Amino acid sequence: MTGYSFPHEFPTIDPISFDLIVYGSGLPESLLAAAASSAGKTVLHLDPNPFYGSHFASLPLPSFSSSLQSTPPSPSKTYTDDGSASSSLYHAVDLEHRHVYSEVEFSVSSEPPGSFILDLSGPRVLYCADLMVDLMLRSGASHHVEFKSVERSLFYWEGQLFSVPGSRQDIFTDRSLTLAEKRHLAMLLELVQDHIASCKVPSEEESIPISPENLEIPFSDYLREQKISPKIRTIILYAIALADYDQDCGDTSRKLIKTKEGIERISLYISSHGRFSNAVGSFIYPIYGHGELPQAFCRCAAVKGALYVLRMPVISLLIDKVNNQFKGIRLASGQEIFSQQLVMEPSLTVPSTFLSSFGKEDFYDSNLTSKVAKGICVANGTILQDSSNILVIFPPRSLFSEQLTTVRALQVCSNVAICPSGMFVVYLSTYCDDASLGKDCILGAMRILFEVRDSISHEECVSSNKGVGASKPTLVWCVTYIQELTQASQGAVCSSPMPDGSLDYQTMLKSTMKLFSSMYPEAEFIPATVSR
Repeated sequence: MTGYSFPHEFPTIDPISFDLIVYGSGLPESLLAAAASSAGKTVLHLDPNPFYGSHFASLPLPSFSSSLQSTPPSPSKTYTDDGSASSSLYHAVDLEHRHVYSEVEFSVSSEPPGSFILDLSGPRVLYCADLMVDLMLRSGASHHVEFKSVERSLFYWEGQLFSVPGSRQDIFTDRSLTLAEKRHLAMLLELVQDHIASCKVPSEEESIPISPENLEIPFSDYLREQKISPKIRTIILYAIALADYDQDCGDTSRKLIKTKEGIERISLYISSHGRFSNAVGSFIYPIYGHGELPQAFCRCAAVKGALYVLRMPVISLLIDKVNNQFKGIRLASGQEIFSQQLVMEPSLTVPSTFLSSFGKEDFYDSNLTSKVAKGICVANGTILQDSSNILVIFPPRSLFSEQLTTVRALQVCSNVAICPSGMFVVYLSTYCDDASLGKDCILGAMRILFEVRDSISHEECVSSNKGVGASKPTLVWCVTYIQELTQASQGAVCSSPMPDGSLDYQTMLKSTMKLFSSMYPEAEFIPATVSR
């Protein structure tokens, strides 16, 4: 990222040996540092940036814009291998940076007036009852973050926006649903609750409401068997179960969710609704943006003894010349720090020449696996009157026939302290294999939600502009771009994941916990903090 301001003199780090070195302060790296510190490990946590968060940061708009367009410059080396006490023992393997953001396009050359803080990882929310919230509560990280409720969830259906019901009361007060649709939706939600309850307290006398055979079939097929109407299936699959891909397209079978996963997602949605008295719906958003989450876990790690140094670039890895094993790192200052384990944020890679020459059993492979198309908009009004923080779901094929993925749009406002009063920030994203199609999906959703300039209008995306409202907010500023996705990888030198295309942190958290378990199989992942 840009924004580097390397000091003329780097501080000396003492001690020089740690159980774990973490490079980058994104949410996965911060969780790993907190977990290792809680397990009694000595941790050195470095970041070359002057801010916390890496690819999960929340940044002022100018810094955000520049971070998408360039990778960090490598600082000039202040050391030489000649005469180094360790040069005869180790290979110094320089790290490489890779672009994880591409096809960045701004629709307006000038930035909007006022102060904005934008999430690099958006759009993203937390379920009130999900694993991340529970982890924050038990670790004490929740003391450092405040949240606001996402007031409403909407879905786009046949040219109009409809509310997504979050409870039985919501269902029967929704005037957009027929009596039959209300009955079917209420019965399904009740069936899911009964099934989850029976699984928690199994009884030989009572049968499980959903058979084991039905749990393994595609969820969309199960809903058809239950005679659920297309509109209600759409609500369930894409607005409640939050499926990412078209569930009625046979050639994407690997992306279909099974009934078991579908009812687990519905159960999470239902249990999140009303968990906190000050949360209107099932989702919450952190005040000052999602960059507050990694900072909260960094504070937890620091309390447990982790050492933090910002503005400290790592230049190279130290590899034992005898056995080719990782031994430590060399900093921009020339200082060498030793450890048996290194976690790096995903825009850093080990050169392929090193992997081919020395093998990669103990080193991660740079695995770019997929992409997500993203957009961020600044508008002068709200998408829906009398609502500020809103989630909008565009199911597959709702924008145009080639759209095979769900597009999600999250609107947040000044009550979460990220923009001036009267302005609104909307984050959009969708998975994509083809970058052009992904951006067309984002632009299509923008045309539905905003009055937009011709410069970003794609006539082929949406055939009409109908139904959302008589008056739509005007788009003041926007950016669209493609973000690469990576998976966490294991080894003595391992990589943490990029923010994925999910709306929540479930997948990222499970991946991070699995990585921690591979590093320290005997340790608990961030045990509960003991209150005194």
